[in-house]
Amino acid sequence: MTTHVSRPRHRRRWPLPAALGTALVAALLTTVSAQAEPAPTADYEYTPVAERVQRENPELTQYESAFLEQYDTIKDPASGYFREFDGLLVPYHSVEKLIVEAPDTGHATTSEAYSYYLWLEATYGRVSGDWQPFNDAWASMEAFIIPSTADQPTNGSYDPSAPASYIPESLSPDDYPMPITPEVQPGQDPLADELSSTYGTDEIYGMHWLLDVDNIYGYGFCGDGSDDAPAYINTFQRGSNESVWETVPHPSCETFEHGGENGFLDLFVEDQSYSEQWRYTNAPDADARAVQVAYLAHEWASEQGNASAIADSVSDAAMMGDYLRYAMFDKYFKQIGDCVDPASCPPGSGKESAHYLMAWYYSWGGALESAEYPWAWRIGGSAAHQGYQNVMAAYALSEVDALRPESATGAEDWGISLDRQLEFLQWLQSSDGGIAGGATNSWEGDYSEPPADTPTFYGMFYDEKPVWHDPPSNQWFGFQVWDIERVAEYHRITGDERAGDILDAWVPWAIENTTVGPDGEFAVPAEMEWSGAPDDWTGTPTGNPDLNVEVVSHNQDVGIAAGLAKTLMHYADATGDEASLETAEGLLDALLAHQDDLGVAVPEVRADYERFDDTFDAPDGGLYVPEGWTGQMPNGDVVDSDSTFASIRSFVEDDPDWPRVQEYLDGGPAPEFTYHRFWAQVDVATALATHGELFGGSDPDPDPSPDPSPDPSPDPDPVGSCEVDYDIASDWGQGATVNVTVRNTGDGDAEDWALTWTRPSGEDITGSWNAEIEESGSTVTATPVGWNSTIAAGGQTSFGFQLTHGGQAATPEAFALDGEACATG
Repeated sequence: MTTHVSRPRHRRRWPLPAALGTALVAALLTTVSAQAEPAPTADYEYTPVAERVQRENPELTQYESAFLEQYDTIKDPASGYFREFDGLLVPYHSVEKLIVEAPDTGHATTSEAYSYYLWLEATYGRVSGDWQPFNDAWASMEAFIIPSTADQPTNGSYDPSAPASYIPESLSPDDYPMPITPEVQPGQDPLADELSSTYGTDEIYGMHWLLDVDNIYGYGFCGDGSDDAPAYINTFQRGSNESVWETVPHPSCETFEHGGENGFLDLFVEDQSYSEQWRYTNAPDADARAVQVAYLAHEWASEQGNASAIADSVSDAAMMGDYLRYAMFDKYFKQIGDCVDPASCPPGSGKESAHYLMAWYYSWGGALESAEYPWAWRIGGSAAHQGYQNVMAAYALSEVDALRPESATGAEDWGISLDRQLEFLQWLQSSDGGIAGGATNSWEGDYSEPPADTPTFYGMFYDEKPVWHDPPSNQWFGFQVWDIERVAEYHRITGDERAGDILDAWVPWAIENTTVGPDGEFAVPAEMEWSGAPDDWTGTPTGNPDLNVEVVSHNQDVGIAAGLAKTLMHYADATGDEASLETAEGLLDALLAHQDDLGVAVPEVRADYERFDDTFDAPDGGLYVPEGWTGQMPNGDVVDSDSTFASIRSFVEDDPDWPRVQEYLDGGPAPEFTYHRFWAQVDVATALATHGELFGGSDPDPDPSPDPSPDPSPDPDPVGSCEVDYDIASDWGQGATVNVTVRNTGDGDAEDWALTWTRPSGEDITGSWNAEIEESGSTVTATPVGWNSTIAAGGQTSFGFQLTHGGQAATPEAFALDGEACATG
């Protein structure tokens, strides 16, 4: 037996500060602004790093410098992206509390956010050489969102030959609770014994998907109602048509202290009796992204000679990937292929229940430690969505020694998964280039008979909108970008022609539906509509002439624009495609034109907020609670058949942004908010750094030849010695984007510098980044923004701006740094 010894994982619980209530009251007295109001957050110490890192690494490009500025903004406690717990940071979903999407409050967090936190710190490690923040992020993940022994205490009672009792799903929340059906036989779990013997524990090493960081619901630790934070919670439980507006937040550890007589269990499951229990749900895309990022960190640190600095974290990532294999298996370990009727579909043995794709979830649970007769269960996931696939993680876990799992069959399974995921995307690629929804081994969640002639993939049925329907899961362009970005990175690294073929069709379609214009104007696809279906998969792509997609709306989602830019940069680096690089750089420059004090953001209208007060019989559907069921949230909010999303979350009405929502509910206009989602800000930051990684910049001459006839009377002040590169990066006829690099070629530092030049006739500067720009007549003056206030001797800084013009942008004839003339590059 091989025993894996990792860093100790002890559940950390921290009480909320007593001052928080006062802070919330104070916040209510502030004036509501056009920007969504950031909620108060605990302070922690942070020293900005951008200026130091740039001084120590003068070769950094303008985009890498912009990454460092964005990094400082995200890490600044005044921005409000994190809360500290005893030296470890926990990211919020967003700075703003009043936001409703998959998490129903901005001060929840998700495993997705944690995977982006790791990505932020891995990228910082590449740029700076400092890997401690990456290790700290991994430590925070282990401490707070990977359940510890205290959170999953009875795994030792798990029986792999009987993984779980079958409970059918339904499409509609009002069919719940659904009955436990013991006569349906599940298959065997082929992973449990192998994992237990490999790692010397029966526990699962994977993230739960949702945390209440501030314990705003009040469930506390294991549902005890205390003020301990963060707290494990869950929401979605009732079928594919249960939107976030129809969820009932409940503790991951059910002690019957809240809700009704049986806690919240009898809202979801019909049983003869109910037991106190714990249960967690893993979002495989987040764990896979964590593995992907660990691979990138390993490669970057190895190039620096720093691999040992993160060896423990990388080893834990390999272990996480081993457990992530549960997402490759049917929910009840039934055989894959033509699995119709729960009673007659054969239970699987060995790997017969493996589809080798990334399913929407895997889950595990069990009795509380105090149970007289302990028990535990595990399930996989029958439905696979294209947006959850991660060929980068599969590649790392099957091909890279540092990430190969220790178990006997882990690397082999991931090798099969890599091929299967690529085939899956080939099968789902439309004739237009976009990737369709996914497939399921359990039609409608209860192994029903699908419609006749439903296409199949290894016997699984094509599902246009797998897992959830409100809104349809195939509608959002973001899932396209998240998946294809990984395909593009994998193609750049490996040259796999299968990935290249997918990209050759997808990239032109994405560019065709993306626009970039002057003054920060840009638009990326938002929603799509699908028609037709793919052909049956026989092992060879057909081009799917009967499967089509149409982009029906666009928006300015900054996170998805950044992800698209990364996708195009990976593709451009692999293929030399100029259109991809031009579009990517245009998106990066447009994003930088939308900087504010908290990062990069644009306003958005939230018409869906009309659902805050929808009852069950509302046109779009509202919260369903069965007639006669009555319970309470920890704060006393009543849960019954008259409840709404807002009524069981009465704290939303205390938010300073609530009056605008209330005005909308009273018949006013749909409210507009400017949100700062953590994942989106990290996507912007990592996109900026990706450009520097792949395309570099113009570096100073490393060995300038001395002037053979030096001036016998040199300027006594060497600070004025300088060189300027003025690069018109793009020009679209009415405007242009300009990048400026200033090099200090003297012997002394240039502090609080000012660069001046005469503006070419007919041009007007409309926006800038990494410098403050003022115009006085035809004279333009650029000054630093703080972090770049010093240009070290031999160093450089970069900034950029957009301008309008009447015909073609021109290069100024002369520049001066602090009054001294500069050479031009």
